[in-house]
Amino acid sequence: MDIDQLTADDLKSLLTLYKEVTAHLNQNGVHQWDWLYPNRFVIGADVKRGTAFGVREGERVVGAVVVDRRQSGNYNELSWTDQTGDPACIHRLAVHPAFQGHGIGKRLLQFAEQQARTEGCTSIRLDVFTGNPGAVGMYRKAGYADVGAIRFPMRKEPYLCFEKQLFP
Repeated sequence: MDIDQLTADDLKSLLTLYKEVTAHLNQNGVHQWDWLYPNRFVIGADVKRGTAFGVREGERVVGAVVVDRRQSGNYNELSWTDQTGDPACIHRLAVHPAFQGHGIGKRLLQFAEQQARTEGCTSIRLDVFTGNPGAVGMYRKAGYADVGAIRFPMRKEPYLCFEKQLFP
């Protein structure tokens, strides 16, 4: 399975992916996403900016990740290692429940790192819901270092922030 930049033609399938992943997370007691987020405006903007990438099974998007330089203002509270470089950020990494456990998440993460390198970024930053131990473990296993925790409005649990230095 290739990882490609997603286009407006993929938007409906991408929205379905996030809806189905959100339902699966909630069924498993992981309440990181809901009807407010991620929403069609956020996802549509990712596609429009050309920062959404995904894995397709036929015409269906079964995995996705966003790589850009957009950071939450909450990130300013943290002591990042990369203070003088050009960090990229990973957002909304998701794999359809029927395709989980096959390395797609890991491949999307590796792709995001390579995409950031290609764009000249010096590190990658991200936040992950503390109530999602699978995601937290994946980032730690991939060499991401804990930087601290932040909170988002209407979220009961904090989000851990991670950083990984990128070397050429």
